[in-house]
Amino acid sequence: MSNDHECIDAQYQSLSILGQCCQGYGSVELAKHKQSQKIVVIKRINLDTLKDEVELVEDEIILTRQLCHPNIIKYLTSYVNGSDVCIVSPLMGFLSCRNLLNIHFINGLAENAIALITRDVLDALEYVHRRGIIHRAIRASHVLISETGNSCLTGFRYACPIIKNGRWQRQIHSFPTSTARNLNWLSPEVLEQNLQGYNEKSDIYSVGLLITELANGAEPFADMSTTLMLTEKVRGSAPQLLDCSTIPPEDDEAHGDSGLNMHFHKQSKRKFSNGLHEVAALCLQKEAHGRPTAAQLMTHPYFKINRRSMHLTELLKPAIPIGNNVIHNNAEFQCIDNMRKLSQMELYSCDWDF
Repeated sequence: MSNDHECIDAQYQSLSILGQCCQGYGSVELAKHKQSQKIVVIKRINLDTLKDEVELVEDEIILTRQLCHPNIIKYLTSYVNGSDVCIVSPLMGFLSCRNLLNIHFINGLAENAIALITRDVLDALEYVHRRGIIHRAIRASHVLISETGNSCLTGFRYACPIIKNGRWQRQIHSFPTSTARNLNWLSPEVLEQNLQGYNEKSDIYSVGLLITELANGAEPFADMSTTLMLTEKVRGSAPQLLDCSTIPPEDDEAHGDSGLNMHFHKQSKRKFSNGLHEVAALCLQKEAHGRPTAAQLMTHPYFKINRRSMHLTELLKPAIPIGNNVIHNNAEFQCIDNMRKLSQMELYSCDWDF
C-alpha cells in the first residue's frame, strides 16, 4: 500500500459498521471525514475474495465518477487500502428503499412516497440513457434516500454501454456477467438472451417491478423458483399492485389467521390510484416496443400532479434518518453503536447491495 493511500485512509475515522455488501465480500461503515467533520459512508470491498466481480467494481467506480446528476449517488473518492478497494460516498440518511421496506414498511410505502421516489429514478434513468448506458439493476436496494428526501440511483456495477465503436447500437446482446441477485428485476428480453437482444427499455420494465416492490413491500417474484419466474415473464405475467382492486375478498380470507392473511388483509384495505396502476402496467408490458422511454414516462399525467407540498421525509415517518449531527450528538452515536453491538448478526444480514 502506498503512502498516498495510507494518507487518504487516515483522513477518515470509522464510527460504526452498518452491514455487509457485495454478497459478503465487503463491509459498509459509517465514518467521519476528520477535516470537514462530515459523516460519510465507506464501502470496503476485499478484492482477494471478490475475484470474479473485481472488474465490475472497477467499472462501477469509473462510470459513477463520470456521472453528475442530483438523482445519482456521488462517489467522493476511492482508494486502495491493502487488498481492499474503498469507495467513499455521502451519507444517505434513510439508507436504501429496501432497508425502509424491511424495517418500517413491510406492507409497502404510501402512494405519494412511491410517486416521488419513482419520479427521481426516472429522472436519473433519462440522464443515464441519454448518455448511452443501460443500468440493468433497478431495484429497491439500489435506490438510496438522503436525509432531505432526495432519491439517488446506485448499483452501476451491472451497467453496460449502448454505444460501441462510436455507434449507437439498436440492440444489445451482452448478458450481465453477474445476475444472481438481479434476476427477478430483469426484463423478459434480457433473460431470453435471443437474437432480438434488448435496449434501454429493459430498464423501464425494471422500473415497473420497482413500483410493485415499493407498493407491496415484497421483492417481485419472491415466492417463485427461478425457472417459474423465467416462464412467467416470458408468458407476459408480472406482479400487480396489491390493493382492494386486485385482491379478491376470497384471497383475503383464504389464509385463515396466518401472518400471510394479515399481510393480504392490510393490502386489501388500500387503494392505489388509477394513475399508479396505469404507470406500472405501461412499464411491465412484455414487448419492449410497447413501453415508453424514461423521458416519455415523465410526461405522463400521473407525474404532473403537483406534489411540491409533499415532503418525502414526512411520508417516511416513523423512519428517522441518520443525520450528519450524529458526530455532534454523543448520545445519538452511542445509541447507534450500542444497537450495532447488540444486534450485529441482524445488521450483517441487511441488504446493502448498492
